[in-house]
Amino acid sequence: MRKSFGSTQVLDGVSLDLHRGENVVVLGPSGTGKSVLAKIVVGLLEPDSGSVEVLGQPIHALSGRALDALRVRIGFSFQHSALYDSMSVAENIAFPLRMNESGLDAAMIDDRVTEVLEAVGLAATRDQMPAELSGGQRKRIGIARTLVLRPEILVYDEPTAGLDPITCAELNELVLEVRERFRTSSLIITHDLTSARATGDRLIMLHGGHVIGHGGFDALFASTDPRIRSFYDYNFIRGAPP
Repeated sequence: MRKSFGSTQVLDGVSLDLHRGENVVVLGPSGTGKSVLAKIVVGLLEPDSGSVEVLGQPIHALSGRALDALRVRIGFSFQHSALYDSMSVAENIAFPLRMNESGLDAAMIDDRVTEVLEAVGLAATRDQMPAELSGGQRKRIGIARTLVLRPEILVYDEPTAGLDPITCAELNELVLEVRERFRTSSLIITHDLTSARATGDRLIMLHGGHVIGHGGFDALFASTDPRIRSFYDYNFIRGAPP
């Protein structure tokens, strides 16, 4: 697929696939098109050329109810959580169920909210407001809100950005726990090598809108490509494990 904004080519001939039950990590420095790719996959942006098939359906060829039905099966966890400050934690999580006319009554919605709060380890926060939460807690609540619709695919946009090393490690573990508990497949957008190594079954490296490498962590970073080596060395110097 290809995508430009004005004269800037953001994605240029990028291809990827995601298998059932798999975690695929898209790596690369800031400005390489990672988040644009994620938004194209979930249907928030359209590619200029190329096609995207999600769960067997061409997402950009759909409209109306068919598109809405597919989007419910794809969860997008925003980098900054995108919580509504005027709503409690429980109200934030329930919001997608109410907006999507899920057919669940109030008691069923409450049960679903409790289930996902327990899954992310924050059941005690249900009556708190977003402003009362730490950065790591907000990330977890954002994931819980994504899970409440029980999607088959989860797209995480920079899940560990802005977090301290201990909280990053806890988020990485949560990503793995979510896959096991909810049987999801995940596309994980990150520039964090530690997170990529902890959560990814396969890694895809973007640079200048192109895929410049893919494979398991060790195979990818055994590459002699200077762009991959530079990214690895920069992260290693900043504390990521070899």
